[in-house]
Amino acid sequence: MPLMRATHCPVAQPVLANAGLAGRRRNRQPRIESLAYSFTLPGEPHCAATARTAIRSALDVHGLAPYADLAVLAATELIGTAVKLTPDRELYLSLRYRMGALRLVLWDQHPRHTDPDDVSLCTERRRSALWLLAACVSDCGGEWGTSEAEPPQRGVKSWAVLPCRSPELGPGAQDRGRMRA
Repeated sequence: MPLMRATHCPVAQPVLANAGLAGRRRNRQPRIESLAYSFTLPGEPHCAATARTAIRSALDVHGLAPYADLAVLAATELIGTAVKLTPDRELYLSLRYRMGALRLVLWDQHPRHTDPDDVSLCTERRRSALWLLAACVSDCGGEWGTSEAEPPQRGVKSWAVLPCRSPELGPGAQDRGRMRA
């Protein structure tokens, strides 16, 4: 088998230089505003551990490590409830930083109910299963909710918005906080 080497695209180099991207340090911390990750997960209980690891890593890289515990808890609650109510169906999780807040959105494939009593019962079950999420999000001044997903998605959309205090954010924010303590 011939030896293969990775090379950079010669056409991309002038484009990168014009955009001011050539010569950037590779170890530079990503901007907080660029935090935007999406995951498709199997609808099985173990997928919550995968999501926790990915979220914690993404927040650490983007300088948002102080918010990891709350974000991980929120994702775990959203995923756990979806897996319980709609087992063995894929989930789609989105993690974004927008307008001073972390936004977690989970789409599951819960089937649509036709009977209004079933809709009410199912909605109440989901809301009561998310009691811990509700308490934590309320405590930090955020918001959460559920609704029927709009096309092209199907199923149920659940979300949590977790505010971040922007003055403390940025590279080394956690270390500066430790020094003051």
